[in-house]
Amino acid sequence: MNRIPLIKPFIPADAITRIGEVIASGQLTEGAVTREFERVFRDYVGTAHALAVCNCTVGLELALRALGVGPGDEVIVPDYTYPASASAATMLGATAVLVDVDRDSMLISEAAVRAALGPRTKVVMPVSIFGNPVDYGWLQHLQAAHGFKIVEDAACSIGADLRGRKVGAWADISVFSMHPRKFITTGEGGMVTTNDAQLAAWMDSYKHFGMATQNAAREGIRFERFGTNYKLTNILAALGLSQMAHVDELLRRRQTLAARYYRLLGGQAAIGIPSTAPGGTHSFQTCCVFIRQRDAVMNRLRAEGIEVQIGTYALHRHPAYQPVPLVRHAGDFPGSRRAADEALALPLFHEMTETEQDRVIEALVREVK
Repeated sequence: MNRIPLIKPFIPADAITRIGEVIASGQLTEGAVTREFERVFRDYVGTAHALAVCNCTVGLELALRALGVGPGDEVIVPDYTYPASASAATMLGATAVLVDVDRDSMLISEAAVRAALGPRTKVVMPVSIFGNPVDYGWLQHLQAAHGFKIVEDAACSIGADLRGRKVGAWADISVFSMHPRKFITTGEGGMVTTNDAQLAAWMDSYKHFGMATQNAAREGIRFERFGTNYKLTNILAALGLSQMAHVDELLRRRQTLAARYYRLLGGQAAIGIPSTAPGGTHSFQTCCVFIRQRDAVMNRLRAEGIEVQIGTYALHRHPAYQPVPLVRHAGDFPGSRRAADEALALPLFHEMTETEQDRVIEALVREVK
């Protein structure tokens, strides 16, 4: 029986042509094609600025640098996330403060954030986990009261929205991933969005070795600060552009398939359905369910040729994120432990057929009974 993959990147027919045109031009590094990719992305998200970077992890680091995060500062991060979220803070000498997530949505917990806030809190980094938008109602209320900045790890959330406003337009800075598990992918890559012109200018300069990028053509090259190279090539941007032309189609297909999963699995007592933020529209980069004895079920499904996966990681369980000078555990992590033990990511890709989906559903129901 044919294997059903977890994800299959959607590569439009014109992608090879676009990439070939870039190669034929000889202008392979970041240039006009990358600028166009940034324009299309910011128009889609609805922000004033978008900056392409070589991956989401350095994008998070770039965002924190732009906000002046460094030694002595604290960045509040959900414990249930990929390590990139927390490591972006520790790489700058700041303390990553790990807090719990809601047991049903797997989003950062309001109560946990409130308990962790302190005089050293400079940034709160919510994660719109798997494409589930963060609830900015309570988060912006806390921001107004305490004065921290918000950097959203929106790695999984292209296309998600909250109350009709796209993820990427809510935070001070948001950072997206374009890893192959994302449905808009450049192989490796990321995009940073903001409405703050000063932050955008600083980040654009830093990712170009500290160059004064504005007015460079007229005034000549001038290096104003230390910086590095976080650029995204024209080649990768061409691939991203070819997919952005289909972003709404891809999003609708994922949402349709996810809704069908949840409709057909929702009546099973042994299968839990995660909740979506109130007023939110999930983009379903990952479609998860909660399963007890998850690892055993996962191994049996894989043996049947169905590629399923854990959701992500409870950082507090890993050696690098034990309490050390740059990591603090704020409270206990029952929500994170539940997600780490029970969240199962189901196959979901643009070309998935209902026959393939039925096979996943039938196998899952059989294994949990």
